[in-house]
Amino acid sequence: MGGSNYDDDWVLPSADITLVLVGKLGYGKSATGNSILGREAFVSEYSHSSVTNTCQMGSTTLKDGRTINVIDTPGLFDMTVTPEDAGKEIVKCLNMAKDGIHAVLMVFSATTRFSLEDSSTIETIKVFFGEQIVDHLILVFTYGDLVGESKLKNMLNNAPEYLQKVVELCKNRVVLFDNKTRDRMIQAKQLEKLLDVVDSVSANNGGKPFTDQMLTRIKEVHDREKEVHDVMGYSEDQISELKKEIHRTRDEQLANITAMVEDKLNCTVEKLQGQLMEEQNARLEAERVAAEARLKSEEEIRQLRERLEKAQLENEEFRRLATSNKCAIL
Repeated sequence: MGGSNYDDDWVLPSADITLVLVGKLGYGKSATGNSILGREAFVSEYSHSSVTNTCQMGSTTLKDGRTINVIDTPGLFDMTVTPEDAGKEIVKCLNMAKDGIHAVLMVFSATTRFSLEDSSTIETIKVFFGEQIVDHLILVFTYGDLVGESKLKNMLNNAPEYLQKVVELCKNRVVLFDNKTRDRMIQAKQLEKLLDVVDSVSANNGGKPFTDQMLTRIKEVHDREKEVHDVMGYSEDQISELKKEIHRTRDEQLANITAMVEDKLNCTVEKLQGQLMEEQNARLEAERVAAEARLKSEEEIRQLRERLEKAQLENEEFRRLATSNKCAIL
């Protein structure tokens, strides 16, 4: 439809599993999506083309007959992405996942140091979707070709406290992916492990995907569009007018949802900035206390040395006097 900011192709295949990939650019997010689908559905850093900058979806059918939909997002929570752009892409992602999200795959690089910014990404997702999204989070570490299972386990056991908290928050749902391997057995094994974790997440949530107010509203928009295809007894002109009305309603509702998303993201950014400021102030205060303690310790050491030096001088003086008295007696 002309003038609309949203695609007219709203049809999502009937899916048993819907996965959403999130993570910073360069962490192997799109490559992970390709590994799950078993084909080059998304442009990744391993490709020779430019990396995707908008939400995309690919689907495949598993051996057990289930359909799996994978939604690749364009670094929604990178610091360089504006709330306005992130809002539009999140709405597009939610539109693709109108029937709900079974699991959110948080993708990190196993070869890159996990930072506070990475941990804040999860906080952003929690603030945006609500606390219940945590029950659907799975951590996926890439570059399994360079970091094996045992090394990753050792890294996580010795990781900074904030990474260990993230792993604990996700109830140790961690999967390692090698997106470069051409070994069919390795590819099948890592996909099987991921799907086992996804099935576990689904079972723990009663088989129901994650949904919230925005997903519900988007589904309502889809249902209204479906009405166009089900109408009976109307002329072509009436159906055409009905389509136009529903399209206008759809765009208005999506615009409202986008605005709501942007408001949430802005609030999230402000909240995270406040948290980072509090953490920085706490760190500065801890450094000040440590410096004062160090100075106090240094002062106590100095005073102790002075007392020792004084005692040594007094001891030497006592010996000198004792020697002088002995000579005088002789």
